[in-house]
Amino acid sequence: MKILIHLIKRYPGHVVALAAAIVLAAIVLLPLVEMAGRPFSGLGISGSINHVRHATLWFGFLGAVIAAREKRHISLGISALLTGRGKKVADTIANLLAVITCLVLAYAAFGMVVAEMGSEVRLGGILPLWIAESVMPLSFVFLAYRYLCQLMTELGGKAGVALLLAVTMVGYFVDIQGSYFLTMGLVLILVSTLAGAPIFIVLGSLAALLFAVDDVPLASISVEAYRIASNPILPTIPLFTLAGTVLATGNSSSRLVHLFQAWVGWMPGGSAVAAICVCAFFTTFTGGSGVTILALGGLMLPVLIKQGYQQRFSLGILTSSGSLGILLPPSLLIILYGVASHTPINHLFIAGLVPGLLLIGAMSGYAIYKSRSAKVSRREFDLMTALRALSESKWEVVIPAGVLYGIFSGKATLVEVAALAAGYTLFTEFVVHRDLKVRTDLAGIFRECAIMVGGIMIILASAMGLTSYLIYADIPSLAAELISSVTHSPWVFLLALNGFLLVAGCLLDIISAIVVVVPLMLPVAAEFGIDPVHLGIIFLANMELGYLTPPVGMNLYLASFRFDKPIMSIFRACLPFFLINLIAVLVITFVPAISTGVVDWFNS
Repeated sequence: MKILIHLIKRYPGHVVALAAAIVLAAIVLLPLVEMAGRPFSGLGISGSINHVRHATLWFGFLGAVIAAREKRHISLGISALLTGRGKKVADTIANLLAVITCLVLAYAAFGMVVAEMGSEVRLGGILPLWIAESVMPLSFVFLAYRYLCQLMTELGGKAGVALLLAVTMVGYFVDIQGSYFLTMGLVLILVSTLAGAPIFIVLGSLAALLFAVDDVPLASISVEAYRIASNPILPTIPLFTLAGTVLATGNSSSRLVHLFQAWVGWMPGGSAVAAICVCAFFTTFTGGSGVTILALGGLMLPVLIKQGYQQRFSLGILTSSGSLGILLPPSLLIILYGVASHTPINHLFIAGLVPGLLLIGAMSGYAIYKSRSAKVSRREFDLMTALRALSESKWEVVIPAGVLYGIFSGKATLVEVAALAAGYTLFTEFVVHRDLKVRTDLAGIFRECAIMVGGIMIILASAMGLTSYLIYADIPSLAAELISSVTHSPWVFLLALNGFLLVAGCLLDIISAIVVVVPLMLPVAAEFGIDPVHLGIIFLANMELGYLTPPVGMNLYLASFRFDKPIMSIFRACLPFFLINLIAVLVITFVPAISTGVVDWFNS
């Protein structure tokens, strides 16, 4: 115990990373052990899915701490456009709100843990539930400390602490029921959002402010956040994220590029179509996190330019393709939508197949048209080269088919399929291809996975509190009544919904939009008889466009960083592809048979 305390004091970041790695290993292994032991009576692990869900909760919050340490939490990114004194002021405001919010959320989570200490509920009959919950207050305390350090760095130690104390005292002495407190809080949150405060801080602070003004115990926020651990498919998030991270870190990208080049490179626009296909493949596993652009951008851009494509077209196609594939299984964003809307994941996976292929086909058609008009050079088809490329990438090619078979065969749960996918990719990259080394690469992969999952999970946790308030205030019902009083046409509603989602995609990151917007959207859509599965595909297809729209479009920022080009230059390059995808989204919206029809056919 003394050694552990010494390590925590001296190397807190390393201890958190090690704990996250151990938890992730458990998330992978427990479902595999359960699945392997199922045919043999008594060899399975009792309540293993409950253990895995709580391990996922721990992994997510530990990942959030690591993400804060490396300044990797998702924000609007507007502050990145500032320099000098303006940047310093923005960082100070953002860090100030982050410290206050994390302390408030830590206090709320601590209240939940204390209330649970009297309960006799135990995980697996052994571990008290309050111990599993304790990761929440502990993580928020670590996050507060991290943002306090950043605040003190910006202002100097004494000035940073003095400013924090001053703002806290003002908030304490102002009448918490008064409109002044609400106005001051909303202004601070708005300014902090524009200044670059992490999205989870914005959502968490807004939830805390609204609950406080209505005199609702703040512990309600933590109770709602903890509810995510009760979702049986929650562990698929870190498992599929791990699989995508492993694929992106190894040389799978090179093998898949070679494969698609060999098989479709002879076509008009073959190289561009190959880029679209391989980007879509990666995005299905990385969930539009931007890994696709970072992993494939530098690899594909020289290839496209060498083939004779203009740089502007090449930048546009690679940036736009970075969000393709989010409608295809096992897309992380489909899973997140299913969690937020309580829609069957397998139905969403089936419904997204044709719309996802439609988006890929639309972009490929435009690429073929441009290649003909630009007279881009084509390569000759070589059967032996194509077969060699297929042989080299056979381990990666079977992953989507294996995932689909596992999901729809009924022989394994979705969590077990995700664990198999994660274990399979680790085995493929570390043992079969030996692209990666356990000693030098495994820790980095686990850390990157923790950062990505932590960024998602902390947003989910914060947004759950805000969503709870919206439901408490009966906002969804009021919205449904308002819209029903304006129009009774489902077609008009769908058209208005697309416009609303396009605006939401411009202003919110997709994870926040899923957790905050979806609960508001569902009852309104139900009033017009819109199938919830179809609604999910409409929502995700529109959010895909959000990756390409300023000011929040993640792909624009990542492409600007990856290709060293101004953001507006990247946006202009993406504009034709944005318009093509917009037309495809309208087709997906107004022809529900291409989504729900496939589900009905599959289930018949």
